Amino acid sequence: MKRYLFAVVLAGGMLAGIGCGGAYVSGYYANTAPPPLRAEVVGTAPGPGFVWIQGYWGWNNGRYDWVPGRWDRPPRGRNHWQAGRWEQHGQQYRYHPGRWAK
Repeated sequence: MKRYLFAVVLAGGMLAGIGCGGAYVSGYYANTAPPPLRAEVVGTAPGPGFVWIQGYWGWNNGRYDWVPGRWDRPPRGRNHWQAGRWEQHGQQYRYHPGRWAK
């Protein structure tokens, strides 16, 4: 019984670690620089505690597609949004997704 419990706890911890680490290893590459960000109409928040998340250029099927911004609430324990960004790496551009941070 102890071995089974240990195996379940170990597997759960590994899955949690993979899920948490995903923000640091995820992203995708493009061969050309992204266009300038679009100006968006933000409007009024739908309620208290909502934060505006700026839209961004995503890379899909060999071209850039605009992903519009949205209102969202921070998860518990997180208080601000770190916007995603494109960085040049040699001849390619890598997108680092946005995430909630403390």
